[in-house]
Amino acid sequence: MGFPSQGNFLADLWLFLGSKEGEMQFAAYFSIAVGAGMMIQWALSYFNGQIPELKTEPVRIAFHIAGEMVTALMLIAGGIGVLLASQWGVIIFLIGAGMLIYTAIVSPGYFAQQGKWAWVLIFAVIITVMILAILKVSQAIAT
Repeated sequence: MGFPSQGNFLADLWLFLGSKEGEMQFAAYFSIAVGAGMMIQWALSYFNGQIPELKTEPVRIAFHIAGEMVTALMLIAGGIGVLLASQWGVIIFLIGAGMLIYTAIVSPGYFAQQGKWAWVLIFAVIITVMILAILKVSQAIAT
């Protein structure tokens, strides 16, 4: 489909993102990107030996990682479903978005405890953008 051309890329992009199609696509791609990013981050942490809790708290961290993987899969599946314009996609997207907001509220405490404030800021941005995406999807399906 794409966005209509006004001759100026930024103006075209702004118009497209303001359209129902653009809002849905932004939310879908953001959801997929965050879900994939979560999986990649955990894989990198694992393969680089950066999860000390695997030795100190193996059961707790296994449950935590499982929750993160389910969240990531829901975000990816929901994003794909939204791109396919399916009703189930919107439902899965909203469930995954809620799961993400929960984890993005809880997880920064780990980084704050270590003084890694950049990660806390990243989580705040993720929460903000996902709330905007939820509002855009909700608005788009209501019309």
